[in-house]
Amino acid sequence: MQLELRIARRMAEAEDGRGRSVMERIATVSVALSLAVMILSLAVVVGFKREISANMEGFSAHVVVTDIRGVHRMDAEPIRASEPLEEALRSEEGVLHLQRYARRAGIVRTKEAVEAVLLKGVDGEYDLTHFREWLTAGKMPRIGDSIRTKDILVSNRLANRLEVEVGDAVEMLFVESDEAPYRDRFKIAGFYSSGMEEMDDYVVLTDLRNVQRLSLWEGDQISGYEILTTSFADAADLAARIDHRLLYDEPFESENVAAISVEEMNPGTFDWLKAHDVNAAVILVIMLVVAFFNMSVALLILVFERIRMIGVLKALGMQNSALRRIFLFRALRIALVGLVWGNGVGLALCLVQKWFEVVKLDAEGYLLSAVPIALEWGWWLLLNGGFLVAILLLMQLPTAVVTTVKPDETMRYE
Repeated sequence: MQLELRIARRMAEAEDGRGRSVMERIATVSVALSLAVMILSLAVVVGFKREISANMEGFSAHVVVTDIRGVHRMDAEPIRASEPLEEALRSEEGVLHLQRYARRAGIVRTKEAVEAVLLKGVDGEYDLTHFREWLTAGKMPRIGDSIRTKDILVSNRLANRLEVEVGDAVEMLFVESDEAPYRDRFKIAGFYSSGMEEMDDYVVLTDLRNVQRLSLWEGDQISGYEILTTSFADAADLAARIDHRLLYDEPFESENVAAISVEEMNPGTFDWLKAHDVNAAVILVIMLVVAFFNMSVALLILVFERIRMIGVLKALGMQNSALRRIFLFRALRIALVGLVWGNGVGLALCLVQKWFEVVKLDAEGYLLSAVPIALEWGWWLLLNGGFLVAILLLMQLPTAVVTTVKPDETMRYE
């Protein structure tokens, strides 16, 4: 092995001295561009999954326990909050946090505009981490205080359409099918922006007791519970276990209570994310084929340029396997140089997009206002290692031409 490596190194040094061949340069650039595109593609796909999953978690956690009749309705049917029910939910493996919520569809009206909204009420136990991160102006509404307030948190987009500022009072209308509409006034405590404009357009946050009062509910009536899990990937399994327990094991008051994962509540969004996996796989295969083709052509040219050397080494007793390793080492050198440049270009483009959001998106079609980027050591190392191994395995094919060389003919090759 040392002999083959030394010969490959001397060949490379000799070619570096007189300038590398055009095909070797093309192969290096091909590997670099292919890897850069792969890095960018995976960073975008992982970024979409992470950002949208995180935003969904902020708006509705991982699992929702509610009345099955109101899952896809703006105005959910109420369920009774009770200690036995909450203890049963908390006892399930994987449950990190349990929080109550209530929601009510309404219309917010100002002198300049009228907008349909979803008023979401939460209590002091609700995890507001995401909303605090999204806060852009003002402050969080006072929630869970001993004295109920009428503070609300609205999105920047909604505030711009309503032409309101922090501290302004707005009127909201609530309509019952069999009753006259009634109204209430709220004070805007602050603005938020999640980047997920589909949700920003209508979600308004307030105290749980405001929604209960507007819905004419009793103090223990809520729309349901939201559950945060240890991992987003475990949400579907946790929802199935809780749903089974609610239906068969626990004699709770409401027989219509069911558990639904956030993926089940938003199937269109998550099916769209899964389609990105297919797109990424197609891009990876295409880039690998492009790199393989250019590497193969470059390697074949290197072999043909060294036909006489191959004949001499064969005449001296070197085996075909050893000769093939010489050119595999050359391929490894080309691939490594390409990997260095590819990582440099790919990571630089990712960081530019991550920091400056150069490429914008139509939020109505893509749910986010800019292309998201997520860089992780795990998939980055796996991509580099897998790409290098795949290239070297595929290079076994063009190096097979070495076995066809005949010493008695090639030693006279000029």
